[in-house]
Amino acid sequence: MPEGKLICTHNGKYLKWHVSDGKNKFYIPKKEHQLVEQLASKKYLTLQLKNMLQEKKALEAYLKEHNSEALQSELELITSPELKEFLASNFTPISQELKNWMNEPYKRNTSFPEHLVHETYDGNKVRSKSEMLIASFLSKHRIPYRYECELQLDEIFLYPDFTIRHPVTGEIFYWEHFGMMDNANYYRKAFERLQLYTSKGIIPTIHLITTFETRDKPLGMDTIEKIIEHYFL
Repeated sequence: MPEGKLICTHNGKYLKWHVSDGKNKFYIPKKEHQLVEQLASKKYLTLQLKNMLQEKKALEAYLKEHNSEALQSELELITSPELKEFLASNFTPISQELKNWMNEPYKRNTSFPEHLVHETYDGNKVRSKSEMLIASFLSKHRIPYRYECELQLDEIFLYPDFTIRHPVTGEIFYWEHFGMMDNANYYRKAFERLQLYTSKGIIPTIHLITTFETRDKPLGMDTIEKIIEHYFL
């Protein structure tokens, strides 16, 4: 990038461009438009670099203090079979209405029951470890949910992984976790499902939460925690 700092001045309705060396400023003629463009890019990139360095410093400070083992220990505690009975009151919804909604019978997905092999904190059986983590963190924050509850969209019946009520407003959200995005047939069906939701007015990031993973990039506990914090806390 060229030396100097770009300065813009107004002369009535006209703009004039100058380059400053810190002591003096020099007028840039219109014919040197490329110089203005380069100095403008330099100004933008310099500001962007400053912001990135500040962000890097903040991230380094966070990583220095962050302890993911504490989150893992907490999860192990709340899912402990020995303590489940004694800790239950800490994880049920505060609202009695939402507690009743979560516990009352509902129509569930009956397909492939043999795949329900992972038990959640509250005794539900889910199909994957990632779904077990999502359920556990929802329970941790006392957020009411139903697993694979039937959802009728006109003539179509779906079973979202999680149907969730906001713990304060009672508003309904859906959470779909797509766990095999490195499988071509799977991701095609996943995007068809997202198109269906959108066509029925259930819009991703508004009332539809989506998470994705591959075999090499599993869904992390920190990600789940941040999503729940964003939408419900």
